[in-house]
Amino acid sequence: MTHTTPLRRSDDYTERVPQLRLALNQIDSSVGDLARNAGTIVRWTRHSAEQGAHLVAFPEMALTGYPVEDLALRSSFVEASRAALRSLASRLAEEGLGDLPVVVGYLDRCATAQPKYGQPAGAPQNAAAVLHGGEVVLTFAKHHLPNYGVFDEFRYFVPGDTMPVLRVHGVDVALAICEDLWQDGGRVPAARSAQAGLLLSINASPYERNKDDTRLELVRKRAEESGCTTAYLAMIGGQDELVFDGDSIVVDSGGEVVARAPQFAEGCVVLDLDLPAASPDAPTARDAVAHGQRVDDGLRIDRVVLSEDPLPAYEPELTGGYADRLDDDEEVYSALVVGLRAYVAKNGFKSVLIGLSGGIDSSLVAAIACDALGAQHVYGVSMPSKYSSEHSKDDAADLARRTGLNYRTVAIEPMFDAYMGSLGLTGLAEENLQSRLRGTLLMAVSNQEGHIVLAPGNKSELAVGYSTLYGDSVGAYGPIKDVYKTSIFRLAKWRNKAAQERGQTPPIPESSLTKPPSAELRPDQVDTDSLPDYAVLDAILERYVDLDQGADEIVAAGFDRELVARTLRMVDTAEYKRRQYPPGTKISAKVFGKDRRLPITNGWRETV
Repeated sequence: MTHTTPLRRSDDYTERVPQLRLALNQIDSSVGDLARNAGTIVRWTRHSAEQGAHLVAFPEMALTGYPVEDLALRSSFVEASRAALRSLASRLAEEGLGDLPVVVGYLDRCATAQPKYGQPAGAPQNAAAVLHGGEVVLTFAKHHLPNYGVFDEFRYFVPGDTMPVLRVHGVDVALAICEDLWQDGGRVPAARSAQAGLLLSINASPYERNKDDTRLELVRKRAEESGCTTAYLAMIGGQDELVFDGDSIVVDSGGEVVARAPQFAEGCVVLDLDLPAASPDAPTARDAVAHGQRVDDGLRIDRVVLSEDPLPAYEPELTGGYADRLDDDEEVYSALVVGLRAYVAKNGFKSVLIGLSGGIDSSLVAAIACDALGAQHVYGVSMPSKYSSEHSKDDAADLARRTGLNYRTVAIEPMFDAYMGSLGLTGLAEENLQSRLRGTLLMAVSNQEGHIVLAPGNKSELAVGYSTLYGDSVGAYGPIKDVYKTSIFRLAKWRNKAAQERGQTPPIPESSLTKPPSAELRPDQVDTDSLPDYAVLDAILERYVDLDQGADEIVAAGFDRELVARTLRMVDTAEYKRRQYPPGTKISAKVFGKDRRLPITNGWRETV
């Protein structure tokens, strides 16, 4: 899919040189699948060539997939990546694409780094290369290495120390990788020092809520600092808990948006740029060596000249366009769909299995699964007990009718009676037995029929431990594990509204949206028997979990002191449960897992 729109014709276009048609390929890569990724790069390079591109770019580590995590520490994988890069350069030339410069991210190693304590073995690097004429003509490594949130790049990589500049058709293009833009200093001011006309940054840039706004302001700021048009190319797709939303951006040197790609869509943004000519006085690597000069942060300029002369003047035709932004709920819902689809497809699964209770959580998971995979690949099982209400059983069946997913009912009461007759359980043990019987049943069907089980737990429940280990927590993936309960209701309402606007049947029964949440493990049970109202609970959790605020700060914000103490105690004592929960799509700044890592055995408690 190419996102292009015509540019208004101008009588003076023949005077506007030099020019460059840039192709930004917003693609999905699979970690470790070098052959597949190389094929994708070749395919999109050919597409870019057909659009008349002069310079083609692909995202950060597009050849290896991102993030590779501890694969970076395996010398065999590093060498496989390097070999795949050389093979890709040859393949592009063999297929008639060798004259087109291609920037692509991959995994490399530093040939000059000496082993030292605290440095990753083998000195691997998050790198990129320019391929041209069947050869690797320029390589460079990410200079700024992120080490926060989901990023562990100090563990895996050593930094690059060059300011790579590619001269193509009379334009100097400065090159950077992701964090090189997110941190101050380094390659952004170095691009100005190198007198570049274009700053091209290739990125992975995992999704989280509101990041599109942050990203736009960042690119604007860096364009102004570098003094040149700035192109920010991002990845799409999913990898385990991470989702990549694309949203590639090009802004001019004054911070005005030139083009913006769609979110969550693979495609090629092609645009014509009028750029300043490369200066004959631009500093070179030879100058720097001769005069002992280095640019910002000690970076040395590494300039490769492919073509000194500007292109013959042509009339610009392509602007890349500006894709409409998704509203907040559609954006989050899209991320959940993309994350689940990627996990299922990239791990070789064909279908998913969901325990349908008639409640809002399993209903939303089912809707996401149907949108991600198609209803024919989604299997739902209703597993009523003697405590299950008629309306819940009806709601589960209604959901199946509305979505068209595969549906069956398997009552757990006979199994429950057999256990109770043998063990005589009471209270919480009796309640949890029902959940564990359902978990066992789902895993049995999974083994028998080959579906993977989706866990329906949300972030509110995971935070306070309101779940049953080996019961409702069983599964291979938790699509809504990073979504608070209040957001669950909002997303479900948005999905129904979106269906109505398209003239479709809303997937989620209205009664699932309006009835009080309940686990239905004892007579007349509702969640508020054990938990505060979700609106209050989620507000406290966001402060404690997402923002790392202490008890005093939360109380000072207006929350009841006793309620804060109780909530924080539940969160702290549930760490062992969260460690055993399956991975799930990250949509917030701090998902349980890579983002938030606390000891299970922990004597520290917030005082209130």
